[in-house]
Amino acid sequence: MSELLKSIDARTKLAGTNKLEILLFSLGTNSITGRRETFGINVFKVREVMRTPPITSAPEMPASVEGMVSLRGVLVPVVDLARYAGVATDTPRSIMIVTEYAGHTQGFLVEGVDTILRLDWSQMKVPPEMLMAEMGGLVTAVTELPDGRLVMMMDVEKVLSETTNYDDEVVYRNIKPLNDPKLTVFFADDSIVARKQITRTLEAMNVKYVGAMNGREAWNELEKVAAYAETSGQEITDLVSLVLTDVEMPE
Repeated sequence: MSELLKSIDARTKLAGTNKLEILLFSLGTNSITGRRETFGINVFKVREVMRTPPITSAPEMPASVEGMVSLRGVLVPVVDLARYAGVATDTPRSIMIVTEYAGHTQGFLVEGVDTILRLDWSQMKVPPEMLMAEMGGLVTAVTELPDGRLVMMMDVEKVLSETTNYDDEVVYRNIKPLNDPKLTVFFADDSIVARKQITRTLEAMNVKYVGAMNGREAWNELEKVAAYAETSGQEITDLVSLVLTDVEMPE
């Protein structure tokens, strides 16, 4: 088995045990608050970590996109995460995290990386509403480290949808409606952007749907559906045709 397939196999098995690995990183000291926050990204989405190569400016890029770099002959957009997240800092971002998601490769500029942690998903909590509002929905989950630091998991999908053509309209144009009123899809995902994409896809398919934003909420809603099916003398498959779920999310 190739090293790539071994890596994918190992990460998939890790998800099946309800555990995850996160790469900790910082964006620098906030010159307004004086705090140096710790963020995390799922290792499954990280391809490599490297010193930032020369960046070539490109016209008509979003404000937080520094430009493009050439990685093994492929042009990759580079996002300054501090600028994107609104963190006012003068700390140089000399490290680049190269990520892959949904067939897209991009670089994230950060001040530095710390370590990789293996955690149980039960340690990841839904972020408080105040933190969600402060970070503009950028944080999908939080956890506290033994040293007291709060780690905020970053919503990679949200960053990509707002800085690249990742969520381009063309994706939805050729979806054909199914026009079957009996179909209902239940989905769960902790990413705001992923939920939006699933919703738009199902609406284009003309399929009814119900959504949840974490595992616990999804389980509670499915239990309600099961209870209703039992009391009404129906099969649960009459009410839910498909369950579509993120394999890794809080609770």
